[in-house]
Amino acid sequence: MIETLRPGVQANDARVVLFDFDGTISLIRTGWVNVMVPQMVEILASLKTGESAADLKKIVEEFVARLTGKETIYQMMELAEQIRLRGGQPEDPKVYKKMYLDALHEVIKDRLEDLRQGRTSPEAHMVPGSRALLEELKSRGLKLYLASGTDHENVVEEAKLLDVYDYFDGGVFGALDDLSKFSKALLVKQIVESSEYKGSEFLGFGDGYVEIEVVKQAGGVAVGVASDEPKCVEIDEWKRTRLAGVGADFIVANYSHLEGLRSTLFPR
Repeated sequence: MIETLRPGVQANDARVVLFDFDGTISLIRTGWVNVMVPQMVEILASLKTGESAADLKKIVEEFVARLTGKETIYQMMELAEQIRLRGGQPEDPKVYKKMYLDALHEVIKDRLEDLRQGRTSPEAHMVPGSRALLEELKSRGLKLYLASGTDHENVVEEAKLLDVYDYFDGGVFGALDDLSKFSKALLVKQIVESSEYKGSEFLGFGDGYVEIEVVKQAGGVAVGVASDEPKCVEIDEWKRTRLAGVGADFIVANYSHLEGLRSTLFPR
């Protein structure tokens, strides 16, 4: 089922599609929020400012959600700033990023190994209907880009493990240590400035604030993926509210109803 937030919007003129990865195609990293948020709350609580754990959790959840879709280091930079605001002396954000990634690895290492060894089907770790959607978009001659806030080498490996890497003829892009060299906004800007495409020819799919905002600012059409991970059957209302708030034209929980998605996006 697809929810239309802006009646009359369609993607008939789309020529290029920008996909986020985690939570939009891949479910390998499902549960990452439940690793990042408690870790950050614990760090802030150690400053003993008198704030309750519940209050700190609200603060952390807000900025983690706001920065979802950007490179992970931005969330760690905000953590460092929150420490500074409370009179603490933060570590380099890269230290916090490594702590988080080490903890996340413990959660996802078995999923990765099962995929590497062929014990698990890629579809078991994908938003339902992802492959059929990618096939549909490729059959229409659209150029596909994958852009993620996860580190580049991890995105490449995980896209290959899910057997989706080759769909993205525009390229697969992940976070780099040099923040000036990659961001979703920079990628869209470069594509538009190449003169091959106009912003109005963009179609975007994402579960985060950032990619929806970037596509809409370019003048494109954005589909917000508000899945209740890991089942991805129902809409997560909190995600839906966030994605609608930054301009998503449509909301889906998954891509299982491909015919409905096709007729809504491409009515011609």
